[in-house]
Amino acid sequence: MSFRVLRPGVLATVQDLGRRGLQHLGIVAGGAMDPISHRLANALVGNGVGAATLELALTGPELLIGRDALVALHGARFAAEVDGVPFPQSRPVLVRAGARLRIGRVTAGCFGYLAVAGGLQVDPVLGSRSTYLAGRFGGWRGRVLERGAEVPFAADMETLAAERFGRIGARHRAIPLGPCKTVRWLAPGVTLPEHGESVIRTLAGLHAVLFDETARDLLHGARWRIAPDSNRMGFRLLGPRLALARPVEIVSQPVCLGTVQVPPAGQPIVLMADHQTTGGYPRIAEVIAADMPRLAQLGPGATLRFAEATLAEADAARETLGTRVDQLVERILWEFGDEGD
Repeated sequence: MSFRVLRPGVLATVQDLGRRGLQHLGIVAGGAMDPISHRLANALVGNGVGAATLELALTGPELLIGRDALVALHGARFAAEVDGVPFPQSRPVLVRAGARLRIGRVTAGCFGYLAVAGGLQVDPVLGSRSTYLAGRFGGWRGRVLERGAEVPFAADMETLAAERFGRIGARHRAIPLGPCKTVRWLAPGVTLPEHGESVIRTLAGLHAVLFDETARDLLHGARWRIAPDSNRMGFRLLGPRLALARPVEIVSQPVCLGTVQVPPAGQPIVLMADHQTTGGYPRIAEVIAADMPRLAQLGPGATLRFAEATLAEADAARETLGTRVDQLVERILWEFGDEGD
C-alpha cells in the first residue's frame, strides 16, 4: 500500500522533524523546512508530531493512491485536483483507492506537506525518516521522488483512515467531492506570507562587529530578494554588498539553522534545514527561531526586510508561536475524539 509517483515534482522528499543531537558528529538535524505546517498536516489526519510527510516545493507531483487513504495537504497553496475535481487543502480528505492526485504549481508560499494517516513508512536512518539530500540517505533512497517511486503507507492505513474519518463524521456531516470526502472546517495557514513585504527578525551575529557601519545599516535597511539558486541548505539573498571593516580570516566554527553568513562577494546566505554543521564565513546575524518557518515559505524571487530583535523578544515570539500551534493541534485532534496516534 503506497503512493506511486506518476509524475515527479520539483523537490518532493519525505521529511519528519529531523535527526536531533548529532550535529557534533557532522550530521545536521535537517527535517521539514516548515515544521509548523508539517505538524499541522499530521494533525489533520490524526497523526502524532513524529510521523513522516511528503514535503513539496514549488510544483508538486502526480500520485496514484494505492488504497483508500486519509490525507491532508497543508502549508503552501497549490493548484491541485483529484481525478479532475479540485482537491480541498488544509483539511482531512478521505480519498478512494485508485484515485490520481495531481498537485501542480504553487499559488502561495513555497513548501507544502502531504500527510497520510499512519505516516509514510520509509525505513528510519539514525532515528529519522527525513531525506538528507547532500548525504544521500534517509527518506526514499536519499533522493527526491522520481517517476515510478513507491512510498509505503502504514500496514493498517486503510483501517486508520476509515476509523479516523468516521470519528470526524460523527461530529460533522461529510461532504462528497467526486472520488473523495471531506469536511467544511480547515486549519489556518500560520506561516504563509502576509500581504505586503515580509519582515524577518534577527539577532546580532557573532561577527557583526567585524562589518563596517554601512553594512550593518544595510542589513536592516535594504530590501533583499531570495535568489533562484536557493535550496534546502541555504537561501541566497540578492541586494547591496555587505563589506567587512577590514579583511579577516575566520576559523571554521559551528553554525545553526538561521545563521546569516556573508561570503567574500558580500551577498548574505541564510542557512536553512539542511545547512552544513560548520562554516568559515563571517556571521553577521541569526534569524530568530519563530521566523524561520515564515522565511522558508517565501521562496525564490520573494522579497523581505530584516528587523533587529532582542533576545527577550525572540524568546517571547517563540513561546507565542509554540502556544498558538499547540492550541491549533489540540483543537484539530479534538475532532478525532483523541490526542492523535
